[in-house]
Amino acid sequence: MLVLLLHQLPEDILLLLFSYSDTQTLGRLAQVCKKFHSLISRDTLWRRIAKVSLNTGITRLGRDTFPQIALKERVKFSQNWKRGRCRQEILLRWSLLPWLQLDDQWLYLSQAADIRAYSLRQNSVSFQRRPVSVYTGHQDDVCRFVVSESHVISGGGDGRIIICNTCNSFCTAFSAHDQEVNCIDSRGHVIVSGSRDKTARVWSLCSNRLGECLHKIRTEDRVWSVAINPTLSSVMTGTACCGHASPLRIWDLQSGQLESCLGSDFRRGAGVLDILYETPSVVLTCGYDTYIRQWDMRASIRRSVMEWEEPHDSALYCLQTDGNFMIASGSSRYGVVRLWDKRQTKSLQVFFLSSPNSSSPVYCLRFTTSHLYSVLAHALYMLDFTICDQHRK
Repeated sequence: MLVLLLHQLPEDILLLLFSYSDTQTLGRLAQVCKKFHSLISRDTLWRRIAKVSLNTGITRLGRDTFPQIALKERVKFSQNWKRGRCRQEILLRWSLLPWLQLDDQWLYLSQAADIRAYSLRQNSVSFQRRPVSVYTGHQDDVCRFVVSESHVISGGGDGRIIICNTCNSFCTAFSAHDQEVNCIDSRGHVIVSGSRDKTARVWSLCSNRLGECLHKIRTEDRVWSVAINPTLSSVMTGTACCGHASPLRIWDLQSGQLESCLGSDFRRGAGVLDILYETPSVVLTCGYDTYIRQWDMRASIRRSVMEWEEPHDSALYCLQTDGNFMIASGSSRYGVVRLWDKRQTKSLQVFFLSSPNSSSPVYCLRFTTSHLYSVLAHALYMLDFTICDQHRK
């Protein structure tokens, strides 16, 4: 009678057996022999686990946003995010009100009237503090900017919008609002800006109509945030909630006409500071009312379906999501960054990036599968979640 030891079984049989194992079991099996170690490093064994883990780059739509990193490593990083294990480092210092964007391997950071691009390439030993590119042109501080389709598009306190091409450094500028441009978004060939002058405006990004105003939307309230639906059918505005209308309103992008208002229980002054489309039908918002809200945007529903409350009653300035289960939020006091698991009502982890003696809001945060970057009034912070678990044998 022929008897085969476990390691002598064909690879496809071993992969099938291993596919029923959890993270801890796979880690132990990887230490049995070189053959097992090689098999367990394959992405096929980790995809099921990665789909239900935090911030592995696998979104709810099945997209893989970080294919260059092995799934096994991403699941390990995910455990660090969940348990709050990271290395904190201050990358840059200043005394400004900054904004931040990540694009592939680049970090874009506004400092006063400039936007600076820093390299985040994987083979770099540390953060390169000398910017690779600097985009200028504003006569006042940059309030917000986005990076979209090889363009850096910024709105400033001078009321202007400046569009810079990252490939050839060509820039164009135009006067957009009577007061500062508080927020800006861009998708496809369209730019939407919002201002303290109580208007949101739609601009063309087409080369033959660059900077042409397509629509002027009168919100009758200061606009703090805007977001374009991924289908390019509508735009959502978040206002200061100083009037009687809901601070969240949806406008048709082709006509500029009001489609609908979201929510009716916002108290006066509960302005919306950040809006994020996860999918065309799922939107996340946050602001002065201290809540993160998830909205179901399907025409038959269009209401808040989930809420997460900031436990210290602080306004929430910004949020970001992994497109699946994790949300990161930045609060208005003590540089607090919180991690949330959508499947839970309480926050998962909290990080205090500012001392009590120098309390600062988290103006903006962005993250990859391994690092979180946040900007406060005085510094750019990095949380590195690639650290090894010292308790793992």
